Amino acid sequence: MEIFCNISYSDVAERWQINLQDPATPVAEGMFFFHNYLMFFLILIAVFVFWMLYAAYSSNSTTSSKFSHSSILESIWTTIPAIILIFIAAPSFTLLYSLDEPTNPSVSIKIVGHQWYWSYEYCDIYTFFEDNADEFRFKFFSFFQKHNYKKSNFQIKFDSYMINTSDLAPGYFRLLEVDNRLVIPIYAHIRFLITSADVLHSWAVPSLGIKLDATPGRLSQISLFTKRVGTFYGQCSEICGINHGFMPIVVDVVEPLFYLTWLLFMN
Repeated sequence: MEIFCNISYSDVAERWQINLQDPATPVAEGMFFFHNYLMFFLILIAVFVFWMLYAAYSSNSTTSSKFSHSSILESIWTTIPAIILIFIAAPSFTLLYSLDEPTNPSVSIKIVGHQWYWSYEYCDIYTFFEDNADEFRFKFFSFFQKHNYKKSNFQIKFDSYMINTSDLAPGYFRLLEVDNRLVIPIYAHIRFLITSADVLHSWAVPSLGIKLDATPGRLSQISLFTKRVGTFYGQCSEICGINHGFMPIVVDVVEPLFYLTWLLFMN
């Protein structure tokens, strides 16, 4: 959970949770809006159908209708569903395009699923320093030049395992905390490259609007742009074996300055 400016966000699954978790990316906002938008049409159609059934049941008519054809009725039940489908298709195509829209990522992160943990590898890190050199007045960029860091040799790799219940600190979530969190900067285009080393996994974080299968021998790609700072929780969403429920995902979205400091510390 994140508390910021007296606002509490739902970024982790809760007991008896009915509503969706709060979105943290434009894509997640679009998904949740489309969900509510679609539910409006579903409820409207369901009410109309049940009203028709109730009207037919309560009419107590013992005589059948004599007509066998009606061009007007056929036009109505063809035109109205077509119009409804157009209203549903328009925002869905827009959302689908936003999911596949190519970007020039500042950070690329390779995610590999294992039985039963995740491993992360940061790539193109030097690009983020170059993109933010002016904003941070060359503090970190000059540090990189001074120590002759190159794009090829500056990489960060680590594994992320679930923390046992006995080792949890007060306030931590059971079966959801990991020893090494994935840290990404806010307001940055990030590319995830997801694959698996053994069986099918699925890297899913509801608040970020991401659920992508990790397939052995295949490299899947998805883009991300976060809009707020916070800690976001997810889990493997593909049954991958006996410990499928014990490979959670924790993503920390932080300010760029904190992210740069974290990179230097990790390296």
